[in-house]
Amino acid sequence: MTRIVHHPILGSLNNRQKFSFVFNGQELEAYENETIAAALLANGIRTLRHHEESGSPRGFYCNIGHCMECRLTVNEQANVRACLTTVKPNMAVQSGKQHPNIVKRMVEENE
Repeated sequence: MTRIVHHPILGSLNNRQKFSFVFNGQELEAYENETIAAALLANGIRTLRHHEESGSPRGFYCNIGHCMECRLTVNEQANVRACLTTVKPNMAVQSGKQHPNIVKRMVEENE
């Protein structure tokens, strides 16, 4: 697990409450005021979902809320951006689901 434990502006992690949350059924550690993205990265999680068409693994890209690559399901709410959402104690987080490609399915059905 890798984290910045002291930052000149944000301060020290030692002053923050540590708690657990669940990602894909696995209990992980986080600190108060940490984003889901930061907590997952610190716990070695790099793949968040799979691309809708190719099925290739997707992870963090911009980490500032623009690209939507970090979409996850949080407490049963789909398409939550991990980079903008603060992790909470006992939060249930799941990988983003690979949604079916509707256009591709329609083309295949009409062939």
